[in-house]
Amino acid sequence: MGPLVPYIISNEFNLIIALLIGIGFGFILEQAGFSSTKKLVGLFYGYDFTVLRVFFTAGVTAMVGVILFQHYGLIDLNLIYINPTFLRSAIVGGLVMGAGFIIGGFCPGTSVCAASIGKMDAMLFVLGSIIGVFIFAETYPLISDFYIADNLGAPTMYEMLGISMPLFAFLLTAVAISAFVATWLIEKKVRKVNEKISKQWISRYAFASIVPFVIIAVVSFFPSKQDIIQNRISEAKRQGKCVFHEIGPDKLADEIVHHYYQLNVIDVRTPEEFEAFHLPMAINIPLTEITDRKWEDLFKQQVKTNVFYADGDTIVRMACLKANFVGDSKNKILNVSALEFKKMFFDITPPDFELASKKEINEYNFRNEAAINMIQLTEALKNIGKPVTKTIVPATGGCS
Repeated sequence: MGPLVPYIISNEFNLIIALLIGIGFGFILEQAGFSSTKKLVGLFYGYDFTVLRVFFTAGVTAMVGVILFQHYGLIDLNLIYINPTFLRSAIVGGLVMGAGFIIGGFCPGTSVCAASIGKMDAMLFVLGSIIGVFIFAETYPLISDFYIADNLGAPTMYEMLGISMPLFAFLLTAVAISAFVATWLIEKKVRKVNEKISKQWISRYAFASIVPFVIIAVVSFFPSKQDIIQNRISEAKRQGKCVFHEIGPDKLADEIVHHYYQLNVIDVRTPEEFEAFHLPMAINIPLTEITDRKWEDLFKQQVKTNVFYADGDTIVRMACLKANFVGDSKNKILNVSALEFKKMFFDITPPDFELASKKEINEYNFRNEAAINMIQLTEALKNIGKPVTKTIVPATGGCS
């Protein structure tokens, strides 16, 4: 369900929506004639290219949709599963599947579509597919070396070609439209018909062809969500509107001990730095993830105060600025680094009580006691009080 899960549709309800979409998808396949072996194998014999046009349409639609959603931060491309490419087995498997497609008249998906409306040949094809899967599973130990040979990982075409994603999308869309026209002309010649398309249909086809190019142009020439936020930050800096509310280490320590439920202590360093040391009750949101959708609720709420810290003044200020533009929560920055906080509270050196001033002794007693209380509080509460983030689980499989 792409960008709708889990922000609009819950992970549990997502399965129900997927079922309904699956039923609708099967219905459309059947209505489009994909339960007919004559129409499906027409691609190989050159008299019906419906399969090619459908797959190209689906591919282009998904491609431009994903690019657009990614451009405006509605989807994370890292969560889109890409089947690993084992070159040798892919070639052999493609030949086997192609031969099965021609001989049986179905591919795995269309066979289920045809079987659902009671076609006996499709049912036998599904049965054969199940037997084939069983044989493959049982013989896998014998052929595993061949199966995983020439592992190319999960490459993408635009990366392999060394071009940008929008440029590849433009080229593939152009190829798809050219294929639509070419296959229509081939069908006319093979079928020997002089079918003419009405002006109304020509207008519809033209409009449908323009839409993906418009979306690609938007992605190419209009700023992304990240660019918009960065431009707003730059403009605010230029106009001197950047106002940072700072909090001192002693004040923050006292707030953690006595009012931890009113704070979100946010560490914007890398996960490695966070694991090495972090403030009590802190959560790790690296600077690069501040604008991710999973943290939007944290930066839009106004119940708790978000306190950012890092090891550098520039990083923590940039994180606070990004959070300000993502939402409208109350944000503050710690005016010392994480290492300085650690030295002041957890690596504190006792003063010489005979020579130290009363202020120095009181400061030491306060920080030493605060450190003990923070450790005890962290141990007692553990994960309680941390914000609940919406988790997206990437798919772990592909489509046949």
